[in-house]
Amino acid sequence: MFGQKKDPASSAPETAEAPAADSVTPPPEAPATGPSAREVELEAQLAQFKESTIRQLAEAENARKRAEREIEDARKFAVASFARDLLAVADNLRRALDAVPTEKRETSPEIKNLLVGVEATERQLIAAFEKFGVQAIAAMGQPFDPNFHQAMQEVESKDAPPGTVIQVYQSGFTIADRLLRPALVVVAKAPSTGAVDTKA
Repeated sequence: MFGQKKDPASSAPETAEAPAADSVTPPPEAPATGPSAREVELEAQLAQFKESTIRQLAEAENARKRAEREIEDARKFAVASFARDLLAVADNLRRALDAVPTEKRETSPEIKNLLVGVEATERQLIAAFEKFGVQAIAAMGQPFDPNFHQAMQEVESKDAPPGTVIQVYQSGFTIADRLLRPALVVVAKAPSTGAVDTKA
């Protein structure tokens, strides 16, 4: 009735009991799927970018090496035209020296002194050539080499094997291993037997 107190525990609202742990159903797993179309597209773009970068780096390296070679060639061969013109001076000095017989050199002090000066000038010119990579081509007594020798004549010779240079009309020169001027030479050939063909 009115004077009767209610039990606090009996007036609390009823709470639902928690389900047992083994009775909880896990959420369904998302189905396994491959990379998305966007991921595939990005991977393709990345591979293309890598390939393009590698190709551009290779092209840049090749261009750098090519430029270095061109600079080196320009440095080596810049004096080629000038040196070629000076070869005529060297030729004339050598002709002047060869034109004087040995006996004249010994009997005339004036000629001897003149030739000493010409020889000194020739040596200085050759030294200047060598400083810039201009080298004389070995020809006399060497096998004929069409890369460095130009045959002006073939002469029968018993003293030299066929194809051997037996005379040099004009010295040849290279510059940095490149031909500047071929040597003008006479080449030995086998002597004819002199036999007459009687079967003709």
